[in-house]
Amino acid sequence: MAEQLNPQSARKILSPPGAGRILIRGTNWIGDAVLTLSALSAVRNSYPDARIFILVKPWVADIFRLCPLVDEIIVYESPGIHEGISGKLRLAGQLRSYGFDMAILLQNALEAAILARLAGIPVRAGYDTDARGLLLTHAVPMRRALKKIHQAEYYLQMVQALGCGGPESGPFLKLAAEDERNAEALLQTAGLQEQDLIIGMAPGASYGPAKKWRPARFGALAEQLALEFGAQTLLFGSAGDRETTKEVQRCSRQPLIDLAGGTDLRTAVALMARCRLFVANDSGLMHVAGALNLPTIALFGSTNPVATAPIGERNIIIYHGVECSPCLRETCPTDFRCLDGITTEEVFDVAKGLLCR
Repeated sequence: MAEQLNPQSARKILSPPGAGRILIRGTNWIGDAVLTLSALSAVRNSYPDARIFILVKPWVADIFRLCPLVDEIIVYESPGIHEGISGKLRLAGQLRSYGFDMAILLQNALEAAILARLAGIPVRAGYDTDARGLLLTHAVPMRRALKKIHQAEYYLQMVQALGCGGPESGPFLKLAAEDERNAEALLQTAGLQEQDLIIGMAPGASYGPAKKWRPARFGALAEQLALEFGAQTLLFGSAGDRETTKEVQRCSRQPLIDLAGGTDLRTAVALMARCRLFVANDSGLMHVAGALNLPTIALFGSTNPVATAPIGERNIIIYHGVECSPCLRETCPTDFRCLDGITTEEVFDVAKGLLCR
């Protein structure tokens, strides 16, 4: 187990700003955003009267629109109006207008500290990484042991080292009634009814092919689940995953519903919440499924489940730790044995056990 940080790990301990304004600089990717939710909960509990804003890129904003821990979202549009030096200065001026009392930088980049400094935020806290220590008023040292723990714990330990207490237990994502109605309408348009058994699959992974189980095996799994349980499979992913989801469809003799790139993230989350089971590679949608506390089968190959397993209490990880894994590479330089060792039959047996509970 990694060494636990304590409040003395920070250069200074944060003082409650009363009913002030706190800016959180969020992370840039869906999975990472989900893994910061425990830390965000700890900040919310420690400053119950504060108004909490989060600065995030557009593609992760919907995660926080479904998160009641946040009061307001500021969208960081780069590419877009915040691109380049002039765009960063424009964003800094926008942030300055809010009159923030403190900034907690969950993103580790130097840019996050520069923006907070340019915005005139008097208290700037975060990990002392990326040569930004002089820009932080409250720095938490980056220790080697922190790189060996789960990423959700990594973010949580940082805010706790700054003096925050513990988080609430999840799930941290809450659907509104409108989200649920929109999901049901889309399912009905696709010919599905409330009583139908729906399986979700996310066969893509933005990092690279070394994280992707074979599309043919996803297709064969969907076919087996249809024949055994009468299940209808929804394929989730971004527009960039369409080639993968189309290949999954071609490899299944049962009809599948391909949603990749066809909805915004918020609608996709609402549709995921209707699934009885979710099967995914190590990806952002895998983490969303965990945050929804869905029964989730997480397939790991080149990455490390110790660091990036989904949160939630209903996950089963399938990982064959061969001698070269986790390699953390985008493409496999050898024979892809880590993921090829995971058979369709193995995943189907796990899925069957979850569905029969």
